Amino acid sequence: MEIVFLLLLVFIMAAALGSGYPVAFSLPGAAIITVLLAAGAGYLFGGGTDAFFVSGGPSQWLSAGVTNLRGVYWEPERDTLIAIPLFIFMGIMLQRSKIAEDLLVTMAQLFGPVPGGLGISVVVVGALLAATTGIVGATVVAMGLISLPAMMRNGYANPLSTGIISASGTLGQIIPPSIVLIILADQLASAVDQAGQARQDLYKEVTGELTMPSEFAVGSTSAGDMFLGALVPGLVLVGLYILFILAVALIRPRYAPAVPYEGRYDLKFAGRVLLAMVPPLALIVMVLGSIIGGIATVNQAGAIGAIGAMIMAGYRLYEGGGRLRYVPAIISLIGLGVIGYVLSNYDTNIQNITNADDQFGVNLAVFGVILTVIGIAWSGYRAYVTENALTGVMLETAKTTSLVFIILLGAAMLTAAFRAFGGEELVKHFLEGLPGGFWTKFAIVMLVIFVLGFFLDFIEIAVVVVPIVAPILLADPEANVTAVWLGVMIGLNIQTSFLTPPFGFALFYLRGVASKAVKTIQIYIGVLPFIGLQLLSLVIVAYYPPLVNYLPMRSSLTAETAPPPINPALQYCVEEYVAQEFAQNGDEIEAAIDRAAGLDLSYLPDDVREDFERGVSKAREALPMMQEIEDIKAELAAQAVDYRPQHSFVRGLQSEARIINAELEDLRVQISRGFGDTEALQARAEEMEAEREAILAQIPESWDEAEQAYNQITANDRRARNLYRRTVDQAYEPVQELRQIIMSADALAEIEGELQPLARDATDMDRETADARFKEVERMFGDVAGGNEIRGLLSDARREIDARTPNPERALEFIEEAQALYEQELAWRSRAAEELLPELDRYDMAIRDTIGLRKQPKLPREQALFIASCNAEHRDISLNF
Repeated sequence: MEIVFLLLLVFIMAAALGSGYPVAFSLPGAAIITVLLAAGAGYLFGGGTDAFFVSGGPSQWLSAGVTNLRGVYWEPERDTLIAIPLFIFMGIMLQRSKIAEDLLVTMAQLFGPVPGGLGISVVVVGALLAATTGIVGATVVAMGLISLPAMMRNGYANPLSTGIISASGTLGQIIPPSIVLIILADQLASAVDQAGQARQDLYKEVTGELTMPSEFAVGSTSAGDMFLGALVPGLVLVGLYILFILAVALIRPRYAPAVPYEGRYDLKFAGRVLLAMVPPLALIVMVLGSIIGGIATVNQAGAIGAIGAMIMAGYRLYEGGGRLRYVPAIISLIGLGVIGYVLSNYDTNIQNITNADDQFGVNLAVFGVILTVIGIAWSGYRAYVTENALTGVMLETAKTTSLVFIILLGAAMLTAAFRAFGGEELVKHFLEGLPGGFWTKFAIVMLVIFVLGFFLDFIEIAVVVVPIVAPILLADPEANVTAVWLGVMIGLNIQTSFLTPPFGFALFYLRGVASKAVKTIQIYIGVLPFIGLQLLSLVIVAYYPPLVNYLPMRSSLTAETAPPPINPALQYCVEEYVAQEFAQNGDEIEAAIDRAAGLDLSYLPDDVREDFERGVSKAREALPMMQEIEDIKAELAAQAVDYRPQHSFVRGLQSEARIINAELEDLRVQISRGFGDTEALQARAEEMEAEREAILAQIPESWDEAEQAYNQITANDRRARNLYRRTVDQAYEPVQELRQIIMSADALAEIEGELQPLARDATDMDRETADARFKEVERMFGDVAGGNEIRGLLSDARREIDARTPNPERALEFIEEAQALYEQELAWRSRAAEELLPELDRYDMAIRDTIGLRKQPKLPREQALFIASCNAEHRDISLNF
């Protein structure tokens, strides 16, 4: 019966949406009505209100919906949604202030003389507005009002001009900052958790091991990662549009003729171009640059964009002329410049003020903040009093934000109801039952999203479909795709929903402002090539994932907060880099190890010398160990040729068996509760058991032997890699420790006079005095690398004085022993600083980026770029499952 209510849920939602009922109420309304109907039917015919739910009851699933609603607002991890009203404000403000109009007119004059130049200018402006506004309706309407009449006057074919305007207006959905990407990032955050758990369960089931290696985990994503990931695909899409327009202009010149500029290309024109382009470009750099550079979060970047748009509106809307027009903006820029100077040259932490220079820096920062606030307030006042622009923008922002959030809230209830009737498991079983593996599932999901785009808005698709299908796709280890890549692919696909008839919103927006000379059928025909180009971009990004993955990986690995090289998720690519370096520079590294083995260490303490010699011996072992890893990798690749088909076949059978098992469990629940015809249900259960056994019987007899043989090689691979990692860590740690100890010779010499007073006064000290004086000196030696042995002797001396029966003589012996050890340490460290340290530095430089890479606090830039490129590729890990 659950399937009946699942179909009823979908029917009620579709009927409500088709009738024109508001989306914000259709989604939760369908969920509440269906849950209540299921509860009522269960009460009347099933013996309980929870009879027709896969688990739990109506109160549980309604409360689950409410919990999801609360999560949108109150979960700290989901604060990314705060960026939505900020970016909406920025987009509407730029549209109301006519910055977009100025940009469009100027670009048309600049590119017009080129064949197809007017169309290219529309695409370029669409891309720039996408990176500043992201509001499809505002962009399409603005370009339709300004560009369409100009394109028609200059002989552009109506289908081509309407297609260019409609497609360019939708670029804001994929070029960041984009509301679509923020919503997708929010939905994928929970999908990653579900996928990670599903992959862990699958690994445990097929291997029998309790824990899955962390390198197989599903990587998380964020709005910032989505912005970075979508940047290059967005530019690829822009490039495809421009190439298409150029091709049309060359093949059919009368469709897109050149438009000569009647004015003069002089300094005045250049100034107008700069004034139209520089402020929006500066805003783009500030918003996206702050995210890419790790300076600001997405929320903070949204605030930067909103303030920047208001400052730009302050001078664009100003009706008075003269010198005061740009004064608020200039004041703001000066204030920001002062703040930037202070941050670069002073410590602005008030608690750290120690001198007049620090105080001056803080005062200068306050002055910069005051200037910036004055400029912002002045610009805001202008926007408020001029054409009531600020009030209108705030109202539109509130309306649009409310619409987005209400749809999010309604979708949370709909998703809960969908899961209540087993919809999620049904979709999962359907996708897992498809032949062809991950790419078949992915193609089906993309096709469904594309078809839904004919009828539904992008928000509805993002919040209804993504939570259901994303965990299934992310959990699949065959393609092992990243959440960022999946989100960008869905975003590119959703973008077509604005262009696909009959409900493409960009088509409606353009139809509303186009003249009657433009027929609706011409608009529909005009967008078809651009829909094809969007689908082509999907194929390109699917074929080459680094277009999406590289920038987020690079940003993460080169940031100040980058994970250390020892992070388990990086190890595969770290070892790929080291293997490449060993292959290219192995002789030099071995020569460096030989030089280190021949160093004169005779005057070093025995334990220090033995540790270093052991480390050199371990370093010598690293190269053959890496060669063993490479040999095993080649063996795995060779073995996989025959093993992969068997693995795919058997895992497919086992997947079918798991689906039948899940259905059997549902049947057994119905039988135990007495639902329906018990005998018929029991007969059906027996049939399904026989079907399951028949499926499992198809597994070849040779499978166990083949699986065991391949698993033995993978076990050898894990063993070899783990042994290599331990070996290189043990090889490099003594180098680090010895260099630190030797370099601390000066620090050790500075506390030379601290031991003699303790020896002189030890016999006369009381407990309280001993605690104070000894602990201070102990701290000094503890701060010096390799000084813990001296510190331990002083601690022993202090305990002799603190004892219930003090023994000052014994304490004095410990102090004298510490003095003798101090002199020995200072002597050999001073000698080593002159004789040994240069050679150690040379050895360190030779092995730091290979054998010692895991022990670095942060990846060096060259290695970070290699590992970012390596991790940007999707690696098939399905044979490990």
